[in-house]
Amino acid sequence: MSGPSADQRRQLIERILTAVDPRLASALRQEIAQPGPLPLPAEGQTVVIAGHRAAGKTRLLPLVSAVLGRPGVDLDAELSRRSGRSLRDWVVEDTDGFRSAERSLLLELPRGSVVSVGGGFLSNHPDALHPYYTLLVPVSFETYRERLLADTTRPRLRPGMSLEEEISTIYEQRQVLHARVPTVSLADFLRALSSLGSQP
Repeated sequence: MSGPSADQRRQLIERILTAVDPRLASALRQEIAQPGPLPLPAEGQTVVIAGHRAAGKTRLLPLVSAVLGRPGVDLDAELSRRSGRSLRDWVVEDTDGFRSAERSLLLELPRGSVVSVGGGFLSNHPDALHPYYTLLVPVSFETYRERLLADTTRPRLRPGMSLEEEISTIYEQRQVLHARVPTVSLADFLRALSSLGSQP
């Protein structure tokens, strides 16, 4: 898969910025314009798009895949396709089995691809991500809450709590866990891509 031209890359960067949490887009643009690291994935290094539930990882997958010129895989969709199971039911009925399956599948995928993973992957499998370039998609709590309240297709993770309590608790717990995993911020990734576009 060949990479995009400089013009195509600029257009894709703009589309990525449009696809993120609108509450964070302005701050993200400002951050990209500031000096900072320029980390890009090594050739052949798998890129994992990770973050909270409802952060927009699936939406970003085709854009990140296109801007890097690499094939993209939605891990949850691939799990569902291979197993023939509804992930909503699988998570509820056999959480441990689901977590084991998602970890195994990531490790089986061809190196060098772009993979979006489910919202619990980063906090449940931090060690599995060590060799990968893990791109963290940001989402504000307000947007996270709004999206989860509106999306009734997602499985409940803490059925013993009210939905509001579950949303708040999971977000806070995963924020702490995400901070412990080496990741690349979306701002740093986009800054590095923008730098490529400015090179002669």
